[in-house]
Amino acid sequence: MPAQDTEAIILKTFPLGEADRLVSFLSRSSGRMRGVAAGARKLKNRYGSTLELLAHVQMEYIERETRDLVRIQQCDLLDSFHAAQSEYSLATGLALVSEIVEILLPEREPAEAMFRLVLLTAREIERRKEWRIPAGYFVFWAVKLAGWLPPLDRCGKCGAQLGSGDGYHASWSPGQLCRDCRHPGMRAISLPAREVAPLFARKGLEKLSEAEAPGGLVGELRDACLDWIEHHTERKLITRNLLETA
Repeated sequence: MPAQDTEAIILKTFPLGEADRLVSFLSRSSGRMRGVAAGARKLKNRYGSTLELLAHVQMEYIERETRDLVRIQQCDLLDSFHAAQSEYSLATGLALVSEIVEILLPEREPAEAMFRLVLLTAREIERRKEWRIPAGYFVFWAVKLAGWLPPLDRCGKCGAQLGSGDGYHASWSPGQLCRDCRHPGMRAISLPAREVAPLFARKGLEKLSEAEAPGGLVGELRDACLDWIEHHTERKLITRNLLETA
Protein backbone atom coordinates (compact mmCIF):
# COMPACT_ATOMS: atom_id res chain seq x y z
CA MET A 1 0.00 0.00 0.00
CA PRO A 2 1.21 3.58 -0.64
CA ALA A 3 2.80 5.53 2.19
CA GLN A 4 0.56 7.86 4.19
CA ASP A 5 1.71 11.25 5.46
CA THR A 6 0.28 12.83 8.60
CA GLU A 7 0.96 15.35 11.30
CA ALA A 8 1.19 13.40 14.56
CA ILE A 9 1.84 13.64 18.29
CA ILE A 10 3.72 10.80 19.99
CA LEU A 11 1.73 9.52 22.96
CA LYS A 12 3.82 6.62 24.20
CA THR A 13 6.44 4.11 23.10
CA PHE A 14 7.28 0.60 24.26
CA PRO A 15 10.25 -1.67 23.56
CA LEU A 16 9.42 -4.27 20.93
CA GLY A 17 11.83 -7.11 20.43
CA GLU A 18 15.55 -6.40 20.43
CA ALA A 19 15.65 -3.32 18.22
CA ASP A 20 12.17 -1.92 17.54
CA ARG A 21 9.64 0.28 19.31
CA LEU A 22 5.87 0.08 19.44
CA VAL A 23 4.56 3.63 19.09
CA SER A 24 1.17 4.98 20.09
CA PHE A 25 0.48 8.27 18.33
CA LEU A 26 -2.31 10.74 17.65
CA SER A 27 -2.70 11.51 13.95
CA ARG A 28 -4.28 14.84 13.09
CA SER A 29 -6.28 13.23 10.28
CA SER A 30 -6.92 9.68 11.50
CA GLY A 31 -7.03 9.79 15.31
CA ARG A 32 -5.17 7.54 17.72
CA MET A 33 -3.09 4.84 16.01
CA ARG A 34 -0.29 2.38 16.75
CA GLY A 35 2.73 1.51 14.68
CA VAL A 36 6.16 -0.10 14.68
CA ALA A 37 9.32 1.99 14.40
CA ALA A 38 11.84 -0.57 13.13
CA GLY A 39 15.33 -0.17 14.55
CA ALA A 40 14.32 2.67 16.89
CA ARG A 41 16.11 1.10 19.87
CA LYS A 42 19.45 0.91 18.09
CA LEU A 43 22.12 3.40 19.14
CA LYS A 44 22.22 4.84 15.65
CA ASN A 45 18.68 5.11 14.29
CA ARG A 46 16.85 7.42 11.91
CA TYR A 47 14.27 8.60 14.45
CA GLY A 48 16.47 10.58 16.84
CA SER A 49 14.34 12.56 19.32
CA THR A 50 11.16 12.34 17.24
CA LEU A 51 9.68 9.57 19.40
CA GLU A 52 9.90 11.46 22.71
CA LEU A 53 6.80 12.09 24.85
CA LEU A 54 4.29 14.34 23.02
CA ALA A 55 6.80 15.19 20.28
CA HIS A 56 5.03 16.90 17.38
CA VAL A 57 6.15 15.30 14.12
CA GLN A 58 5.44 14.91 10.44
CA MET A 59 5.13 11.16 10.03
CA GLU A 60 5.20 8.84 7.05
CA TYR A 61 3.77 5.36 7.57
CA ILE A 62 2.57 2.36 5.60
CA GLU A 63 -0.67 0.52 6.29
CA ARG A 64 -0.36 -3.24 6.31
CA GLU A 65 -3.34 -5.35 5.25
CA THR A 66 -4.90 -7.51 7.99
CA ARG A 67 -2.68 -5.85 10.61
CA ASP A 68 -3.63 -3.22 13.18
CA LEU A 69 -0.11 -1.85 13.42
CA VAL A 70 1.24 0.47 10.74
CA ARG A 71 4.92 0.56 9.82
CA ILE A 72 6.45 3.95 10.59
CA GLN A 73 8.86 4.89 7.83
CA GLN A 74 9.99 8.36 8.82
CA CYS A 75 9.43 11.13 11.37
CA ASP A 76 10.48 14.76 11.02
CA LEU A 77 10.38 16.88 14.16
CA LEU A 78 8.03 19.89 14.05
CA ASP A 79 7.96 20.81 17.76
CA SER A 80 10.38 19.60 20.41
CA PHE A 81 9.41 19.85 24.07
CA HIS A 82 12.85 18.97 25.35
CA ALA A 83 12.79 21.30 28.38
CA ALA A 84 9.45 19.89 29.54
CA GLN A 85 10.51 16.30 28.85
CA SER A 86 13.71 16.79 30.87
CA GLU A 87 12.17 18.30 34.02
CA TYR A 88 10.25 15.91 36.32
CA SER A 89 7.28 18.09 37.19
CA LEU A 90 6.75 19.24 33.60
CA ALA A 91 7.19 15.71 32.25
CA THR A 92 4.54 14.54 34.73
CA GLY A 93 2.13 17.07 33.24
CA LEU A 94 2.91 15.79 29.73
CA ALA A 95 2.45 12.19 30.91
CA LEU A 96 -0.99 13.02 32.35
CA VAL A 97 -2.06 14.43 28.99
CA SER A 98 -0.76 11.33 27.20
CA GLU A 99 -2.53 8.92 29.54
CA ILE A 100 -5.86 10.71 29.26
CA VAL A 101 -5.72 10.72 25.46
CA GLU A 102 -4.88 7.01 25.50
CA ILE A 103 -7.94 6.07 27.55
CA LEU A 104 -10.40 8.58 26.06
CA LEU A 105 -9.92 8.06 22.34
CA PRO A 106 -10.80 4.88 20.46
CA GLU A 107 -8.39 3.85 17.73
CA ARG A 108 -8.69 5.28 14.23
CA GLU A 109 -11.45 7.79 14.88
CA PRO A 110 -10.53 11.33 13.74
CA ALA A 111 -10.24 13.71 16.70
CA GLU A 112 -8.79 16.97 15.40
CA ALA A 113 -10.14 19.01 18.32
CA MET A 114 -8.26 16.76 20.73
CA PHE A 115 -5.15 16.94 18.55
CA ARG A 116 -5.19 20.74 18.70
CA LEU A 117 -5.83 20.67 22.46
CA VAL A 118 -2.91 18.31 23.13
CA LEU A 119 -0.53 20.36 20.99
CA LEU A 120 -1.59 23.62 22.64
CA THR A 121 -1.15 22.11 26.11
CA ALA A 122 2.32 20.74 25.37
CA ARG A 123 3.44 24.06 23.88
CA GLU A 124 2.19 25.99 26.90
CA ILE A 125 3.84 23.63 29.41
CA GLU A 126 7.09 24.13 27.51
CA ARG A 127 6.67 27.91 27.23
CA ARG A 128 5.53 28.57 30.80
CA LYS A 129 7.84 26.00 32.39
CA GLU A 130 4.84 25.26 34.60
CA TRP A 131 2.26 22.48 34.21
CA ARG A 132 -0.65 23.30 36.52
CA ILE A 133 -2.64 25.79 34.45
CA PRO A 134 -2.03 24.00 31.09
CA ALA A 135 -2.86 20.57 32.55
CA GLY A 136 -5.95 21.93 34.32
CA TYR A 137 -7.11 23.55 31.09
CA PHE A 138 -6.51 20.31 29.18
CA VAL A 139 -8.38 18.14 31.68
CA PHE A 140 -11.36 20.52 31.72
CA TRP A 141 -11.60 20.52 27.91
CA ALA A 142 -11.08 16.75 27.70
CA VAL A 143 -14.14 16.28 29.93
CA LYS A 144 -16.11 18.90 28.02
CA LEU A 145 -15.28 17.40 24.60
CA ALA A 146 -16.27 13.95 25.87
CA GLY A 147 -19.67 15.32 26.97
CA TRP A 148 -19.08 14.46 30.62
CA LEU A 149 -19.03 17.92 32.20
CA PRO A 150 -21.93 18.08 34.69
CA PRO A 151 -23.74 21.30 35.65
CA LEU A 152 -21.46 23.09 38.09
CA ASP A 153 -24.08 25.33 39.69
CA ARG A 154 -26.39 22.71 41.19
CA CYS A 155 -26.54 19.32 42.86
CA GLY A 156 -26.67 16.37 40.47
CA LYS A 157 -29.03 14.47 42.80
CA CYS A 158 -31.59 16.87 44.29
CA GLY A 159 -31.08 19.75 41.84
CA ALA A 160 -30.55 22.34 44.57
CA GLN A 161 -28.54 25.40 43.58
CA LEU A 162 -25.11 25.38 45.20
CA GLY A 163 -24.85 29.16 45.40
CA SER A 164 -21.68 30.08 47.26
CA GLY A 165 -21.45 26.65 48.88
CA ASP A 166 -19.11 23.81 48.02
CA GLY A 167 -19.92 21.02 45.60
CA TYR A 168 -18.67 17.49 46.28
CA HIS A 169 -17.27 14.91 43.88
CA ALA A 170 -15.71 11.44 43.78
CA SER A 171 -14.53 9.03 41.11
CA TRP A 172 -17.56 6.81 41.78
CA SER A 173 -20.03 9.65 41.07
CA PRO A 174 -20.81 11.06 37.59
CA GLY A 175 -21.39 14.62 38.84
CA GLN A 176 -21.26 16.76 41.94
CA LEU A 177 -23.50 16.76 44.99
CA CYS A 178 -24.53 19.38 47.53
CA ARG A 179 -23.66 19.30 51.22
CA ASP A 180 -26.94 17.53 52.10
CA CYS A 181 -26.59 14.81 49.44
CA ARG A 182 -22.83 14.19 49.68
CA HIS A 183 -21.38 10.88 50.80
CA PRO A 184 -18.39 10.26 53.09
CA GLY A 185 -15.09 10.46 51.24
CA MET A 186 -16.21 12.97 48.62
CA ARG A 187 -13.90 15.93 47.97
CA ALA A 188 -15.03 19.55 47.90
CA ILE A 189 -14.85 22.01 45.03
CA SER A 190 -15.41 25.63 46.04
CA LEU A 191 -17.35 28.30 44.18
CA PRO A 192 -14.16 30.18 43.15
CA ALA A 193 -12.79 26.93 41.68
CA ARG A 194 -16.05 26.26 39.83
CA GLU A 195 -15.84 29.78 38.39
CA VAL A 196 -12.57 28.83 36.70
CA ALA A 197 -14.58 26.54 34.37
CA PRO A 198 -16.36 29.32 32.40
CA LEU A 199 -13.03 31.18 32.24
CA PHE A 200 -11.41 28.11 30.63
CA ALA A 201 -14.41 27.75 28.30
CA ARG A 202 -14.21 31.28 26.89
CA LYS A 203 -10.51 32.16 26.99
CA GLY A 204 -7.56 30.67 25.13
CA LEU A 205 -4.91 28.94 27.23
CA GLU A 206 -2.13 31.12 25.85
CA LYS A 207 -3.93 34.21 27.23
CA LEU A 208 -4.60 32.87 30.74
CA SER A 209 -2.55 34.21 33.63
CA GLU A 210 -1.86 32.92 37.14
CA ALA A 211 -3.73 35.95 38.51
CA GLU A 212 -6.91 34.90 36.66
CA ALA A 213 -6.55 31.19 37.41
CA PRO A 214 -4.60 30.65 40.65
CA GLY A 215 -2.98 27.24 40.93
CA GLY A 216 -5.01 26.18 43.97
CA LEU A 217 -8.35 26.84 42.28
CA VAL A 218 -7.20 25.21 39.04
CA GLY A 219 -6.14 22.19 41.12
CA GLU A 220 -9.62 21.88 42.65
CA LEU A 221 -11.27 21.94 39.23
CA ARG A 222 -8.66 19.55 37.81
CA ASP A 223 -9.28 17.04 40.61
CA ALA A 224 -13.03 17.11 39.97
CA CYS A 225 -12.52 16.60 36.23
CA LEU A 226 -10.10 13.73 36.84
CA ASP A 227 -12.74 12.08 39.03
CA TRP A 228 -15.28 12.36 36.22
CA ILE A 229 -12.80 10.90 33.72
CA GLU A 230 -12.10 7.96 36.04
CA HIS A 231 -15.83 7.43 36.58
CA HIS A 232 -16.79 7.38 32.90
CA THR A 233 -13.79 5.37 31.69
CA GLU A 234 -13.82 3.03 34.71
CA ARG A 235 -10.04 3.42 34.81
CA LYS A 236 -7.69 4.72 37.49
CA LEU A 237 -5.23 7.25 36.13
CA ILE A 238 -1.71 6.14 37.02
CA THR A 239 -0.17 9.58 36.58
CA ARG A 240 -2.72 11.18 38.91
CA ASN A 241 -0.81 10.07 42.00
CA LEU A 242 2.42 11.44 40.54
CA LEU A 243 0.96 14.95 40.44
CA GLU A 244 1.26 15.17 44.22
CA THR A 245 5.05 14.99 43.97
CA ALA A 246 5.41 17.12 40.82
